[in-house]
Amino acid sequence: MRYLTLVVLSFYLISCESKSEAEKIVDLAIQAHGGEAYKNSKIEFDFRNIHYSIYKSASGFEYIREFSDSTGNVKDVLNNEGFVRTVNSVKIDTLTEERIGAFSRSVNSVAYFAFLPYGLNDAAAIKSHLGSTEINGENYEMIKVTFHQEGGGDDFDDEFLYWIGSDDHFVDFMAYSYHTDGGGVRMREVSKVQEVGGIRFQNYLNLKPEDKNTPVESMQELFENGKLELLSEINLENIQVKPLEE
Repeated sequence: MRYLTLVVLSFYLISCESKSEAEKIVDLAIQAHGGEAYKNSKIEFDFRNIHYSIYKSASGFEYIREFSDSTGNVKDVLNNEGFVRTVNSVKIDTLTEERIGAFSRSVNSVAYFAFLPYGLNDAAAIKSHLGSTEINGENYEMIKVTFHQEGGGDDFDDEFLYWIGSDDHFVDFMAYSYHTDGGGVRMREVSKVQEVGGIRFQNYLNLKPEDKNTPVESMQELFENGKLELLSEINLENIQVKPLEE
């Protein structure tokens, strides 16, 4: 038994040592924001008058959004098997591939940001540590994330930069570039924090530069010089965290 314990301990130490600095920093951030609670919960919230239900684990995911419009009660479901839209409980089979792609990206985007930083350990994510910096007198580690094309989704060529607190490991700022809908770059600053069910949820001020081709690495300087324009606010409302049934 003692021998087995030593083997397990040795394997654990080797696994930890084999992780990159970026992976270690992201692991600390995930733990600070919710850790195991992410894997054992279904999250529900309202965002811009649309209701979302999100579940994500290492083996699967399901993102649901529900709203009403002129066609009736709309329900979009995105999971490992693909995307399905129903209106008044009737499946819509006439959606084009273009529309399916647009709806899927929209649902996935909201889920991705709501689940941060948990999603940063997805298999398709490529993480690198760009060093340390300071914003508003606080120290941060800069983690850049890109994606493998395989498993990275339609937006695999997007780039993200996260400022993670050196001491508290919270993600207080992020910047990202995207290529859909004409492309652009954004920076988000945390405006409010709510802790529900052991998970830290963050609202953001959504900022943009004058030049949509600005590299994500240049966003901090523009932010500190007051050169970013407030575009919108990202606010999650009526948050619920429901433990999954075993």
